[in-house]
Order: sequence, then C-alpha cells, then structure tokens
Amino acid sequence: MEFVEIVWNSNLYHLEIELRDRLLRAPLGLTFSSEELAAESSELHFALVDDDHVRACAVIVPLSNDLAKLRQMAVHENYQRQGLGSSLIHQIESILQQRGFQKIELNAREEAVTFYQGLGYQTAGDCFLEVGIGHWKMHHELG
Repeated sequence: MEFVEIVWNSNLYHLEIELRDRLLRAPLGLTFSSEELAAESSELHFALVDDDHVRACAVIVPLSNDLAKLRQMAVHENYQRQGLGSSLIHQIESILQQRGFQKIELNAREEAVTFYQGLGYQTAGDCFLEVGIGHWKMHHELG
C-alpha cells in the first residue's frame, strides 16, 4: 500500500471521488456538484493506493498557516478494520506537521468518534447535525 498525495483532477483524483461518493455521499442521497469538485482544487488530497486503486482517502482543507481541517475520509469496504484508516491519518499528520501545521480539526460522524479518539482526537461541544446526521467537532494537536 503506497501513501500518495493526489493531484486534483488526475486519474487518481477521479478514483478518490468515486470511493468518497459511493461510501459517504450516495448513502445519504447526495452527489457531488461541479461547484463542489471545482472548490476541491485548493484542497489537499491524500490516499493509500494499491495496484492503482484508491483503498483509503481523505481531504485536508488548510484553514490557516497552522490549522487544517480533515474531511471526507473513506476506507474501501473490503479494507475497513484493517488499520488503513489509522495508517492514513498518521501519515497525513506527519506530512502536515512537516508543512508547519500544528492542529487538525474535523467533524466526525457519530459512529467514527471512537476511531478518532483512539488516535488522540478530542471532542469539543455537543453533537450537531450535518448533512442530516449527527456529527461531533473534534481536534488534535500535532507533535
């Protein structure tokens, strides 16, 4: 499994979109709009790739020089609960730290809170609705 930074609008990017759409959007009756995809050109895309297939991916939105937001993390159905998500997060954190980021925040779906807590992320505030499902604001200091 190779950790890669995906170039926006590349072949791997389209495979990333396919995975995110299938796992995160379609179950909620959502699809990506062309405007949403265009906005992703300024975001960072990371993945674990095997034989030119995206097995896990996440998007990073730089919010400031030292704060980044993790969003749209997905792990292929056949590869869940095998450590890929944790591996991806650790490698993203390492890259972000090298680039000067000091903190990551995210909005975790309720069922993912325990996963992120196991990686050192802490909840802040109360559960809130986003795209019709419960989420928790979480954060983690790098380094």
